[in-house]
Amino acid sequence: MVAVLPRPASIPGYLQQVYWWAYVHPRSVRIFERPWLVNAILFGHYACLRDAALDALGRPVTGRTLQVACVYGNLTSRLCERMAPDARLDVVDILPVQLDNLRRKLPPREGLALLHANAAALPVADASYDQVLMFFLLHEQPEAVRRASLAEAVRVLKPGGRLVVVDYHRPAAWHPLRPLMRLVFGRLEPYAMDLWRDEIERFLPPDFKPASSSKSTRFGGLYQLRVMTRPGADGRP
Repeated sequence: MVAVLPRPASIPGYLQQVYWWAYVHPRSVRIFERPWLVNAILFGHYACLRDAALDALGRPVTGRTLQVACVYGNLTSRLCERMAPDARLDVVDILPVQLDNLRRKLPPREGLALLHANAAALPVADASYDQVLMFFLLHEQPEAVRRASLAEAVRVLKPGGRLVVVDYHRPAAWHPLRPLMRLVFGRLEPYAMDLWRDEIERFLPPDFKPASSSKSTRFGGLYQLRVMTRPGADGRP
């Protein structure tokens, strides 16, 4: 496994101010990198959401895959297990502490690289990847950063490539956890309500028209899986 540092990347202010407790401080890793805690935060749905994302990438996962942001838990480990022998996975994150944590979790493997860079300004050529995965990232970003990150994800997708997104979604009105999640978002996740108010399409580049798009929800609508395909080279699916 190779850690690639294409250029210095400073930690965005919103991460330091809002998410210092969850991702930035070294103590965060020691607290949150526990399977039972990751699963509890998602009310027991981590495994099914993880597997839904991996299934959307393929079995096996072929070609070049970009995972945008490290993830607590075993998502990346399971993704590596599903990769074809000649497949490649790049994981990008702005936080060195998260890249170091992921490096410790993963065994050495050919075709695996960790990139220290900003998701909103990827140091990657256009049309470089067959699929891009964003797993519970968008709700943690201010709208401008979310728009930039999605624009970058679309830019680096090859024609016919897939964008796979798993994140929060507005739950049904009857959902018993709806009041609790409003409280949690209000206290700890100030940007998450954007995904309750709007569909992900609102944050995509205006000129991006997916060749195909699917949406499924889990746990009474609290979580969503989105799969969008970039048009082929001729502009068609």
